[in-house]
Formats: sequence, structure tokens, C-alpha cells
Amino acid sequence: MFPSMPKDDPWDADASRDVARLTTPGRPKAGMYGAVPDAEDEKSAPSESGEDEEEFEEIEVVPVRRPLSVAIGGFAALLATALIIGVQTTGPDTRAPYAIVLFGVQLIGLLAWTMALRPPAAGATAGVIGVAGLIACYLTVTAGEPGLTPLLWVLLGGFVAAVVGQLIRAEDRQRVRDSWRTTLLIAAGVVAYAIPIVLTRQPVGSQVVVVTCAAAGLALFVSRLTDAVFPKPRIAAQVPRGAVGIVLGAMLGTLAGGMLGSYLVYPFTPAKGAIVGLVAAVAAILVDLAVNFGEAGRRLAGEAPTFWLARHMQGPLGGLALSFPAAYVLVHLYLT
Repeated sequence: MFPSMPKDDPWDADASRDVARLTTPGRPKAGMYGAVPDAEDEKSAPSESGEDEEEFEEIEVVPVRRPLSVAIGGFAALLATALIIGVQTTGPDTRAPYAIVLFGVQLIGLLAWTMALRPPAAGATAGVIGVAGLIACYLTVTAGEPGLTPLLWVLLGGFVAAVVGQLIRAEDRQRVRDSWRTTLLIAAGVVAYAIPIVLTRQPVGSQVVVVTCAAAGLALFVSRLTDAVFPKPRIAAQVPRGAVGIVLGAMLGTLAGGMLGSYLVYPFTPAKGAIVGLVAAVAAILVDLAVNFGEAGRRLAGEAPTFWLARHMQGPLGGLALSFPAAYVLVHLYLT
């Protein structure tokens, strides 16, 4: 008799399939196209529908307000014209009227920058820096030897006094570390408007002031007027300025400097006048553009907007203020 086969075969068909499933690497499970994800894979897999539903916030394009651009350009032109007329009426014994005019411009700039930049203890800061501006104008008229050294000491003293005033109150003291640059910027802008008096007391200085104010004022006027007509291409979506106006203003400011250089006396030439005009025009436009970017940054940060008049006046005021130190450097390093 033949021995009977065992009834329980450990290698039956079901067991063979289990072994093959466990030992075969990378074999997908049954399903669509031979693969069905595990429950853990479903949990770890990213949700495509969630990504599709994610919404991205669109960048708001700030519109260009044409009447406002024309008004800012007109203000820049009027300010430059007033400074030029003041230089033409200034003499050895008639510097005080021009100093009074410049002190008035200092007060306008001080109010605009204080309301726009909002330093700690704004009232005390404005008062201290205003006194520093008055002292700067007085020293430039009465000093025996004209120069920037007295103005630098006035700037340093006004800045230190303003910071000390900001340290009195606890709520202002917490902001001093982050806002001391703002205080220094305001003080420097105010004191810079006393430099034209220093230049009028030096050879060729009055002519440099005329070329500087003409080039800077024309550059600001043309750039703003162009923005009112053709603000393309936009510098940034949040900044209502166009690149064509920036470039055209710098070019015409340089051209104005070159033309004035051909009519002025030695050592001016058309080339030297163009260099002075280029420096003044670029400095004024860069400051004006920086003001626009600063306002856009504060708007994006959700900060409360400043007083509209101060916000729109600080660009031309700051642009001309920066052009005066540049003119002083050109007088002593390039024209003499």
C-alpha cells in the first residue's frame, strides 16, 4: 500500500501567494493601474485640493494722482525760484534777509519732516532742532570765516539735545534706539539750508547755488510733470512714479546746468556747469523718490498715514537740502 498524502499541506496555494506577496519587493497592491495607496500613505500625501484652494493676495497698484503730481512739481519749482532770487539779492551787507528766508524754509521742512517721520517726543524734537536751525543761520551770517565747521557743531549739538529730550518720558525712551537715525536726518535737513549763506561768502559760491537750485528744481518739476502725463514704466506697484520722468528730469537738470555754465564767469564752463547740474539733479530726484518708497513702506506696514500736506512737501524740501552739501563739496574739490 502507498502511504497517504497529508491533508494539511503547508505549501498550499494560499500560503504560496502570501509568501510571494511578502518576499517580492516593490510589488504594488491591486487597484487602479495595479496600485492602491495605504492608509498611512494617504495621510502623508499632500492635499492637492488644499493647494488649489490657497489664494494669493494680489499686489495693489497705487494710482498716479495727476493733479497732485503737478502740484508737487510746482512747489519744487517755486522753492527753487525763491532760493535763486534770494541769492541774487544777497551781498556783503545784505545777508540777513536771505537768512530769514532760509530760516522760513527750515521751519517748513522741519514741520513736514516731523509730521511725516514722527520721531519720539515730536514736539520737543521739533523745538530743539528749530533752535539749532536758527543758530545755524545766525552763525553763517556773523562768523568771521565762512565754513562748514560751525554748522557741524550746531548739527551735533542739536541732535544730542533732541535725543536727550526724547529720553525724558518712558514711552519715548523705548523708541530712541530705533529712531535716532530719523532724528539725525531731520536735524541734518534743517541745518543744510544754512549752507547757501556760507556759499555766498565764498568765491564762485553764489553761482554754484544758482546752478544747483536751477538744476534740482527743474529736475523735480519735470519728473513730477512727466508722471502726471506718462507715468511709465512704473518704478514699483506701490510707488506712483514712472521711470521716464526720473530719467527725463535728471537729463534736463543736467542740461540746465550746462547752459548756465556757458553764461557764468570763470571758472564755469558748459562742462563744469553740467557736472554741477547732474549732481544736484540726481541728488534731488533720489531723495524725492526715497520719500515715495518710505511712504509706500509705511502704508504696507499698516501705519497711519501722515498729514497729506507734510507727506507731499518733504520730497522737494529734502531734495534741495541734500543738493547744498553736494554743491559745497564741488566748490572746494572740483571748481577751485
